Amino acid sequence: MNARLSLCALCVALALAGCASSRGLQPEGALLDAGTLSSERTFASERLTPAAWPRADWWNSLGDVRLDALIREALASSPDLQVADARTRQASAAALAADADRQPNVDLNAAVSRSRESRIDDSSGQGERYGTLRSLSADASYSFDLWGGERAAWEAALGRARASEVDGQAARLTLAANVARGYNDLGLAFRTQDIAEQDLKRTRDMLELSQRRYAAGIDSEYQLQQTQSLEAAADATLTAARQQVRSAQIRLAVLLGKGPDRGAELPRPQLIAPTAVSLPAQLPAELIGRRPDLVAARWRVEAASRDIDASKTRFYPNLNLTASAGIKSVLGDALFGGPSRFFEVGPALSLPIFDGGRRRADLAGRDADYDLAVAQYNQTLLAALGDIGDGITQLRSLDQQILQQQRARDIARSSFDIAMQRYGDGIGNYLDALSVEQQLLQAERQLVSLNAQRVDSAVLLMQALGGGFQISGSPATPLAAASTSSR
Repeated sequence: MNARLSLCALCVALALAGCASSRGLQPEGALLDAGTLSSERTFASERLTPAAWPRADWWNSLGDVRLDALIREALASSPDLQVADARTRQASAAALAADADRQPNVDLNAAVSRSRESRIDDSSGQGERYGTLRSLSADASYSFDLWGGERAAWEAALGRARASEVDGQAARLTLAANVARGYNDLGLAFRTQDIAEQDLKRTRDMLELSQRRYAAGIDSEYQLQQTQSLEAAADATLTAARQQVRSAQIRLAVLLGKGPDRGAELPRPQLIAPTAVSLPAQLPAELIGRRPDLVAARWRVEAASRDIDASKTRFYPNLNLTASAGIKSVLGDALFGGPSRFFEVGPALSLPIFDGGRRRADLAGRDADYDLAVAQYNQTLLAALGDIGDGITQLRSLDQQILQQQRARDIARSSFDIAMQRYGDGIGNYLDALSVEQQLLQAERQLVSLNAQRVDSAVLLMQALGGGFQISGSPATPLAAASTSSR
């Protein structure tokens, strides 16, 4: 007898020693502290004010009121946003399913069956016995969430749903910025077309002068042919510029969620880059609650943390309860009589002993998911600061380049006027007039390009600052606030 007890005790000890354990498993990721990221020198010369955030219609600061209507049109009909909204609904449905898993499950069943026994099954050997069975029952089951694992799983799903919802806001911000940039590209294409038209007019004026000089014996046929070639090239450039306008119109129409014909109806842009894009008083700290991609990334970190909590509870014992009750009777018996009633109650206790490491593998995977979410958050934060820093330095540089290029363009224009006057009077050199004309063309193209770059950089900077996105509450503990509101 003592030997049997000793053997049982040894078996219990070995079983407990082999119980699934989460010892030694933990995530390694650490969130970056925005306050420790040095950026003072980059933002030192910029205006910092809490009131400087772009409004929800931040694009109106670009100086073209027609852009507002186009962006609202895109927000209403873009397939990209329809995809984002569908993903949000998917995530919300998953959160509802996770919440449903925490609730008791009750089923009501009713059935009537009619049967006829064969001669082999019929004890009388006649094969003429008929039977009718009637049943009515209710089944219930409930898993006691002793360690909060099911609640943690629900909160993780809820966090992912919130992240998906914020992803929708990020998609809207990106779409608005892309429409503004596409509108700016259309403006650049129109300005390039204007320059091509002006260049064609200048080359035709030069060709007319060259023809008169050739008739007067001043210019050679070779010089006349050079001017004719220049005029043909300018005409081809204008054709290409018109195609660039059409292509820009079509690209913008696609962003609006419309067909190519919508592009032909678009007005000519009049975008003017804002004189300054002010920054919030505390960068990068305020950026965490400003940019939707950062908010969504933080939600995913919190959701991954709750997944770890849910995975850990699978190492602990759990209690389940199942119950069923109802009535069964054959035809002729009292359906609701005492003999027809039945019930069954089955509590069950489960304790993980040995699973081949499945639970440890699952927890290790959840830890890795958390580390990945943290790394993606840190990556997004660093990229956000980089986008803002790059946008600020680009605007500073472009402001200087535009001033310098305006001066170069004005000098080239004056030189061209003088050269053409001398050339028309018969005292100027043909090569000088041709060279100055090309310098003027290049200067005009460069100035238009710099102005378009400045608008584009301003749009990208406002997008990097989060546009008009706003979120209530503290993004640092999003799940805590969500859980409180859901109780």
